[in-house]
Amino acid sequence: MRIGVPKEVKAEEQRVAITPSGVAALTAQGHQVWVERGAGLGSGITDLQFRKAGARLAGARETWTRAEMVMKVKEPLAAEYRYLRADLILFTYLHLASGPGLTRALTRSGVTGIAYETIQLEDGSLPLLAPMSEIAGRLAVQVGAWCLEAQNGGAGVLLSGASGVRPGKVVVLGGGIAGTAAVQIAIGMGAQVSVIERNPNRLRYLNDVLGGRLTTLMSNRANIEAEVHDADLVIGTVLIAGAKAPRLVTRRMVRSMRPGSAIVDVSIDQGGCIETARPTNHRKPIYIEEKVVHYAVTNMPGIVPHTSTYALTNATLQYALALANRGLKHAVSEDRALRRGVNVRNGKITHEAVAEAFRLPYVDIAQLL
Repeated sequence: MRIGVPKEVKAEEQRVAITPSGVAALTAQGHQVWVERGAGLGSGITDLQFRKAGARLAGARETWTRAEMVMKVKEPLAAEYRYLRADLILFTYLHLASGPGLTRALTRSGVTGIAYETIQLEDGSLPLLAPMSEIAGRLAVQVGAWCLEAQNGGAGVLLSGASGVRPGKVVVLGGGIAGTAAVQIAIGMGAQVSVIERNPNRLRYLNDVLGGRLTTLMSNRANIEAEVHDADLVIGTVLIAGAKAPRLVTRRMVRSMRPGSAIVDVSIDQGGCIETARPTNHRKPIYIEEKVVHYAVTNMPGIVPHTSTYALTNATLQYALALANRGLKHAVSEDRALRRGVNVRNGKITHEAVAEAFRLPYVDIAQLL
């Protein structure tokens, strides 16, 4: 199979969809890998490293047009829509539930869009989302602490506190991969931490593994309202695979927070779980609304591209090899997890949550193979 790896064009996105070791694994199986020149520089990977691994270097147009499958990190932007076509497999993060324009572009082109974030194992876990969720969760506390600094409009609260001064309070919405990572970092910094989660087994697990060093609360409106009101930093990490994130924090709740408090909405790439959150980028990551500092960058792991690129390839490579070695039909038919990753094909929406988000018909992928 011919595989294309273009340079990311999203603002401040420095990741690349594959590492040289990933290229070597694919070329060892007889596949051709075309990498756009300069695609890896932001992650500390040179064109020479890609070439030594067996990649062929090309410009953007050639990388897209030669490929039977394109691997990316982020969803295509409008400037890339012209490269979409019916005989192309697009393998990347798509987050379609919050992107009606992209959904229309994909369905009109007929491309087969396989979303990293909806490849789902039988136990409900999301193996290709997990590494980026872990990184985003860890970053959430780091950037949240930055938001609390006075020069950024924050209240000047140090999360760890100081001798004789109470620590800051961090409230994490969601106890999944991102939420757990955020909780671990916040506890490590010495903050007072609460996590709100709807799964009691998950709360029990977090309480056990973290030695009771946090407050665990069931997710309901009363608990959310009370915890948000008292928080210095609220981190939203709620996720429903393929669907829009539920709005758990209302504008009224945000208004009740102390001036200079901070919000980091990790769920923003799925629409956000906080009513006042709107997408930002790494150039202008924050804004102040209701006297609260908001951080809502849609590609948070892009700020640490070296770590993120290697973590991503560790997760995606086995699925890329399956698609390249077996072809789309056999790979998807033989692997239920990969089948759940197909969001669009032949102009049809093939993921139920995406179809529900736009109130459009859903077609089982088995009918289109």
